[in-house]
Amino acid sequence: MIVAAATLALAGCSKKPPANLPPPPTSQDSQTETSQYNNRPDSQAAFLAEMGGRETIYFDTDRFNIDNADAAALAAQVQWLMKYPQKRIKIEGHADERGTRDYNLALGERRANATKNYLVGLGIDASRISTMSFGKERPAAIGSDQSAWSLNRRAVTITID
Repeated sequence: MIVAAATLALAGCSKKPPANLPPPPTSQDSQTETSQYNNRPDSQAAFLAEMGGRETIYFDTDRFNIDNADAAALAAQVQWLMKYPQKRIKIEGHADERGTRDYNLALGERRANATKNYLVGLGIDASRISTMSFGKERPAAIGSDQSAWSLNRRAVTITID
């Protein structure tokens, strides 16, 4: 008898779907949301489009100094950041596969901090910039040769929404 009462009680609580369900989202709806986000002038997509590859700077082996090519790329980043003073960025430091994990994490951190310090020196508020090191954990190019290593020794600027 207890089992019958419990069964009746549970049956009365069963959920029935509503009579009128909203239509399922279409791929066009999700594309519209994505394109609205990406079409914002301060979005990561807009930043990448305007930078044209200058969101990434490259370093020599075991170095973290900013050279003339890096300075030009960072100057372009500063111009973009000045247009959007509310925008924050994250700078990711990377290293090639050579060296220990700890060494490469430290080197990636020095690269990210050198990039941040340069941007701050050009007038960007330090509170708008965070840094992170990935060391050798996120290579841009796979391979154990000079061309792959040179692409992996980098600092990448990413906008934060």
